[in-house]
Amino acid sequence: MRIKERLSEFTNLKRGLLATNFYNMETLQGVLQAAAENNDPIILQLTQSSIDYMGLETAVKLGREGLKHYGVEGYLHLDHGGSVELAQRCLDAGFDSVMIDGSELPLEENIRITREVVKRAESYNAHVEAELGYVAKLGQDHGAQGFTQPDEARSFVEATGVDALAIAIGTAHGFYKKTPKLDIELLSRIHRITPATLVLHGSSGVPEEQIKEAICNGICKVNLATEIKNIFMKTLQHTLAENEEIDLRKVFPVATAEITKLVKNKLRIVKNEMPCPDLL
Repeated sequence: MRIKERLSEFTNLKRGLLATNFYNMETLQGVLQAAAENNDPIILQLTQSSIDYMGLETAVKLGREGLKHYGVEGYLHLDHGGSVELAQRCLDAGFDSVMIDGSELPLEENIRITREVVKRAESYNAHVEAELGYVAKLGQDHGAQGFTQPDEARSFVEATGVDALAIAIGTAHGFYKKTPKLDIELLSRIHRITPATLVLHGSSGVPEEQIKEAICNGICKVNLATEIKNIFMKTLQHTLAENEEIDLRKVFPVATAEITKLVKNKLRIVKNEMPCPDLL
């Protein structure tokens, strides 16, 4: 099943589809082991920095072979693509989905580049995600300014033909200084008038009940990145501090196992098996 159909199905089921970033073989293994053990589909995400680090061809082969090896239904997605050119490279490399992030550009330019990527993706039968509104990135203010508005979301989707839309409803990339409070009522209004799949960026650190409530009210794709990097590196630092082991083949699996535990729990959350109340 293509990613667009899977996301549409899960939206109707009020179930989330977890999208996890990976940075090397070990982080990929941790994610895929979790998906295999839970028997859940997953989206594997790569940012430009990860592509630059691993190389595009290597990263794609790691993702594809990993999915095959673990027997997991999964999709390869470009996360926060910053240019039409990068999106094109990823389409040529066989990505199932690409994101073009023009959220910090003037609205007209965001629409223009998103429409261009949608046009290019058609011949690849690929899925396209965009972002509208202000989802704070690392080091930026986490205030409420720039939340996505329903009419703007509908107009943006109509103008671009985009398949999925990351919206700003109170999340931010990176860790939070205080517990976030998602604007579920705003989300519900966006969902009622927007045909695109809705995406929650910055889920790391968002309380479980808020994620479930967001899924009940229209969110389907749930992005996870910061917690993966954090638990891998913190576990590795702790492990190395307690011994003098130099064999990375003995050290890395300890950190990889912690990613598996983390992602298994996130998969449980987004599966959202509790009944949803009526939409707000």
